[in-house]
Amino acid sequence: MRLRNIPGADEAVASSPYCIQNPAQYRGQWKQFLQSDAPIHIEIGMGKGRFLMNMAANHPDIQYIGIERYTSVLLRAVQKMDELQLPNVHFLCEDAKNLPDIFAPSEVSRIYLNFSDPWPKDRHAKRRLTSHEFLERYDRFLAPDGSLEFKTDNQDLFTFSLEEIDASERWHIDASTRDLHHDDQMNAGNIMTEYEEKFSSLGHPICKLIASR
Repeated sequence: MRLRNIPGADEAVASSPYCIQNPAQYRGQWKQFLQSDAPIHIEIGMGKGRFLMNMAANHPDIQYIGIERYTSVLLRAVQKMDELQLPNVHFLCEDAKNLPDIFAPSEVSRIYLNFSDPWPKDRHAKRRLTSHEFLERYDRFLAPDGSLEFKTDNQDLFTFSLEEIDASERWHIDASTRDLHHDDQMNAGNIMTEYEEKFSSLGHPICKLIASR
């Protein structure tokens, strides 16, 4: 799906103090750059950033970095951050496949994937953010005790994700549910995304898994 271009989005993202330019130069030095020893959590495909910013407000002791590929989407998060000015939030305008070139081994403590593009055609399976290709990429920068959390309303994508993790020699499922909002244990402390509110209001059950190595 081609996103609508928003005039001025590229310039706004490039000039925002919350958007880190040329992030690969900080590989292996993120804590020095952020001037914090706090754990680093990232959200890949952060959209307008509501989830990330709510998490950051609730957990000021964690550094959050949101990754979004499209400036037309990231612009909304930038505008929101101009209001909130959270000190523990930064953004990257990057393709997720480049993340191993941006973060060094063990540099990230948690990865969030929320309502990722399902890429429904079989020939596009490797583009899914829970494919074995992406799991291998995450393995290259996630801390040994780090974890991955994934939410979706797409049952087929969730089944695919479970199968990809089950087939991995490195990864395993710590917890999973196909009805998050009726699972008291996994729903405790849940922060909803825009899509999560939309889909759950339509009666779609929300799936979630937590995986680690």
